[in-house]
Amino acid sequence: MDAETPTARRRDSFVFRILVAMAAGAFLGQLAHWAAGSPPTLAERMAGRLPGEIGRPVLETWQKLGSFASALGYLGGLLVSLIKGLAGPLLFFAVIDAFLRSRVRARNAAMMLGISGINAAVAVVIGLTISNAIQPGRYLQHTPELDAGREAGASSAPELERFASGTRPLDFLRDLLGFVPTNPVQPFLESSILSIVLLAVLGGAALRRVKDEQIRAGRDDYRGVESAVAVLYRTIEVALSWVIALVPLAVFGVVAKTVAEQGFEPFKGLFAYVAVAVLGLSLQVAIMYQAWVVFVARMTLRRFWGGAKEAVVYALGASSSLATLPVTLRCLDRMGVSPTAARLSACVGTNFNNDGILLYEAMAVLFVAQAYGLDLTVGQQVIAALSCVVAGIGIAGVPEAGLISLALVLSTVGLPLELLPLLLTVDWVLSRCRAMTNVVADILVAVLLDRIGVESEPPEALDDSTAPPEAMAEAGKTNEGCPPGTGRTPS
Repeated sequence: MDAETPTARRRDSFVFRILVAMAAGAFLGQLAHWAAGSPPTLAERMAGRLPGEIGRPVLETWQKLGSFASALGYLGGLLVSLIKGLAGPLLFFAVIDAFLRSRVRARNAAMMLGISGINAAVAVVIGLTISNAIQPGRYLQHTPELDAGREAGASSAPELERFASGTRPLDFLRDLLGFVPTNPVQPFLESSILSIVLLAVLGGAALRRVKDEQIRAGRDDYRGVESAVAVLYRTIEVALSWVIALVPLAVFGVVAKTVAEQGFEPFKGLFAYVAVAVLGLSLQVAIMYQAWVVFVARMTLRRFWGGAKEAVVYALGASSSLATLPVTLRCLDRMGVSPTAARLSACVGTNFNNDGILLYEAMAVLFVAQAYGLDLTVGQQVIAALSCVVAGIGIAGVPEAGLISLALVLSTVGLPLELLPLLLTVDWVLSRCRAMTNVVADILVAVLLDRIGVESEPPEALDDSTAPPEAMAEAGKTNEGCPPGTGRTPS
């Protein structure tokens, strides 16, 4: 296996900082928790054993830890607000950028989208099904974050009361039409994924049409707009990376606040959250992907996993399918997959093979709703599923893409974001599982495209792939034939 890439090393450092933040937050929170409760508290008993001139100041300082720990909880809310504010514009420019730079033969694109679409639909169905069946959110119904969300429901989540009442008849078409924006600013103010993507698709398709017309006319006026879109996309992406770098600090604050106020009880609910997510991802890989391999690709499971295992293990360790890209392409080459099929799936198809993120988000939306004691109707779950799909397609090559797009999905379906900081504390575990699932999806789609047969693509068609431009610099120069503008959602 190749030496660690810079991306993998940064991810390892990021996970280490989160673990340190969790430990420090738990320690501070536990100290504050000991100072709370009915007297005599543990803090009072311990301070009472010290001489008076020492014990009193120690006790007073100790008792102030509770207020300090509660204040630290606002760090998580601040981080979520920043993510929510930047994610919408990022999604908008990502979709437009994809329209401007993508050039793939129609037949190849149709086959790739068909396979990826089936996988995405199954992933969302699995996520919704296991959440409805197991209902992991019921294990997390009594936390300060939930109380804050209920108090803020009328202002921060206008749909919450409607969801809770359960009296509104199912009107899926009206709900869907409600996402058609009445002005171009409204979707960004409301962080509505479906509305943002609708505007982006219209704008991107129009710009693509103008670009093609100018190319045929021998003009290049479109290059200024194309460059501006790429620069804006990259600028927002950099800003988001700075925000994501603050996640360990937010985790420290959230853990300290939670433990100080409720001890470690809420983390039992998070264990159920992680367990159900891992179960869903396992079902997607074990049932859906292996069925494709056996019945469509006509390949033995031993041969498939023998060829894919290096990339899968690397993705699980690196927590990044972007960092795994060179290994993925090498595995596909060893499996005898044609270079065209490999590039289409792992490079050009970067925005579509995000089954790990889609399943996780579908499950997480219901988890949050269940934690608030809400039952989403079938229509509301379908809208949530559509939001997951368009968010997963739109945001690629961004650190913690699953977490960023989840903030948009929750806003779109009208659920409060107060629980999101708490979910941050365990996302580092799930991001590794999502990365592994996404890499398996890349390999599977490439194998299926090779089995079905794809038309050869001219090199320049893949040089303008829809992925972020810096990704190949991260992935290294081992990706022969893979475009310089190729990337992958890290989780």
